[in-house]
Amino acid sequence: MTDGQSTNEYCPLTAAQRRYLPLKRTLDILLALLALLVLAAPMLIIAAAVKLTGPGQPVLFRQQRVGRSGELFTLCKFRSMDQGRVTPVGRFLRTASLDELPQLWQVLTGQMSLVGPRPLALYDQAVHALRQASGVYQLRPGLTGLAQINGRDMLPPAEKAAYDREYLRTISLGTDLRILFATVGKVLRRVDIEEK
Repeated sequence: MTDGQSTNEYCPLTAAQRRYLPLKRTLDILLALLALLVLAAPMLIIAAAVKLTGPGQPVLFRQQRVGRSGELFTLCKFRSMDQGRVTPVGRFLRTASLDELPQLWQVLTGQMSLVGPRPLALYDQAVHALRQASGVYQLRPGLTGLAQINGRDMLPPAEKAAYDREYLRTISLGTDLRILFATVGKVLRRVDIEEK
C-alpha cells in the first residue's frame, strides 16, 4: 500500500489501463447479469423479509453518493433499519453483506463497477478530498474494492484513501480478479464489519 503522503499525488491512468476499461465494463455487465439471474429468487425472499420488518416502509434504502467524475448518484441497499434502529433481519443482511445486492443492478446500468473505490457518502469529506487529489474519480465506484479486503470498516479515512489510490495505480484484470476472490472469502468469514 502507498503511504499517506503519496495519497495526495495525482495518478493518471496509463495507456494499458485505459485499454483495459472497456473489457472491465464488459465483464461488469456479464457478471452482474449472471449474478442477478442466479440471485433473483434469494433477492425476492430478502425483499419480502425486509418488507415484513417495517410495513409501509420501502424495501430499499436510498442515499446520495459520489460516483465517477465526482458526480452524485443514488445508491440502493436493502433497508436494514426501522425507526432508527437496526432490525434483526437488517443485522443479518449487514453482517452477510447481502444488503448490498441491489447494487448489482447499478453495476449493470453503469453507475458502478464490480470492483472500484466504494462510493462515498456526502459526509465523508476527508476521503473525498484525498480521492479528488489523487484522481480516484476517474473510475466508477465499486461494489467491492481494495480497501474492502484490507480492513473495510476498520480503516481510518486516510488509509482508505491510500488503498483507493493504490487500486487506481494498479488497476488491471489480475487486480480485479484478486479483489473479487478475496471479497468472497471476507464475506463468508464476515470479518472487518463494524456495526454502526
